[in-house]
Amino acid sequence: MSQKHCVVTGGAGFIGSHLVERLLADGHRVTVIDNFSTGRPENLEHLKGSKQLKLVQADTNDRAAIAPLFKGAQWVFHIAALADIVPSIERPDDYFRANVSGTESVLEAARAARVSRFVYAASSSCYGIPDKFPTPETAAIRPQYPYALTKRLGEELVLHWGQVYGMPVVSTRFFNVYGPRSRTSGTYGAVFGVFLAQKLANKPYTVVGDGKQTRDFTFVSDVADALVSAAGSTVSGEVFNVGSGSTYSINRLVELLGGPVIHIPKRPGEPDCTFADTAKIRKALGWKPKVSFEDGVEKMLANIDYWRKAPVWTPQSIEQATKTWFEFLEPAKTA
Repeated sequence: MSQKHCVVTGGAGFIGSHLVERLLADGHRVTVIDNFSTGRPENLEHLKGSKQLKLVQADTNDRAAIAPLFKGAQWVFHIAALADIVPSIERPDDYFRANVSGTESVLEAARAARVSRFVYAASSSCYGIPDKFPTPETAAIRPQYPYALTKRLGEELVLHWGQVYGMPVVSTRFFNVYGPRSRTSGTYGAVFGVFLAQKLANKPYTVVGDGKQTRDFTFVSDVADALVSAAGSTVSGEVFNVGSGSTYSINRLVELLGGPVIHIPKRPGEPDCTFADTAKIRKALGWKPKVSFEDGVEKMLANIDYWRKAPVWTPQSIEQATKTWFEFLEPAKTA
């Protein structure tokens, strides 16, 4: 494959940094755009010696700042976004600006530069609580909270720019991505970060409900591989699920990590199962996941020191942090 100039928004974040690592390993030139609201320069520290990497601190909504960075780019990966449920309920304006307006801004910068591929990082949260497992791309769209909605609106924009302007676009819906460098921010979020910090502090794992709920945990290097596969294809105007091909219970995760457990209340708006139907991406792009759940957990444990400075969540602090979640998403409130 010939060298490409790639632009990665959110390239200093968890998924973005792994994608940047992969693109550089493949011999491409990479320009990273990140405002460091959630991304961390340290995530790219091990790559700073590369002459093929350019890191620019800028907001995706600052068109004047970002537009020149797209000049001569062939591939654009739009990963930048605000994540997490509770902050999206509390600050919907911020999420709309980052995830919807920011996406439109990046699309226009990419369109002006006449890029040859635009790949969007969407979210399986758009399915809400699905009726069918594994869940296909044709499933009903039912966002349960502003984060899910804004990621879906971003996807709608991407597909619309493909339809109206003929931009070669692909959207990839990620399922429960985990791996080294996942976020350690003060926001209560992904289960892996929560559990690893608790393990380091010798605290019990805070398992939601009975722990029998299952998740399609997808290792981050497989996600990066899917993004590169989408960029390298000729497919356009399509949406692809990106998942592990299986689903695992939280109890199984605890079993692999080892340690005591304490149970906290089940939360409204959360599915009992996430499980991607990956038949479409396997057939269209020839992509398939390579990292098993057991191997992925082992890799996480090998890098556990990364979470040493992460907040250690307790049932009490989780209750406080998720108060808004119950207040606005409780079924009785939305009936």
